[in-house]
Amino acid sequence: MKTTFDLPNDLLREMKLRAVLEGRKLKDVAAEVLRRGLAETKTPSRGRRRRVTLPLIQCRHPAAPRKELTADKVAEMLLKQEAEWLHETARR
Repeated sequence: MKTTFDLPNDLLREMKLRAVLEGRKLKDVAAEVLRRGLAETKTPSRGRRRRVTLPLIQCRHPAAPRKELTADKVAEMLLKQEAEWLHETARR
């Protein structure tokens, strides 16, 4: 079936170059590119999405009680860690 497309010049140039390098017709390269593009965009319908499950990791010891982790606590931990690193570097 004949169809007319208005393609960007750079895309058409790239497809022509591929056709010449592979010794193929431009129409065959274009059909392949379109088929690949359509195959990549196949997605399951909204009702048939599969749920992602994460692995369950068993630990030997029970987890410590949860502590609330705030931005201030993270900053404090990072400063403490940086101070320890600097102290270790100074000892060397």
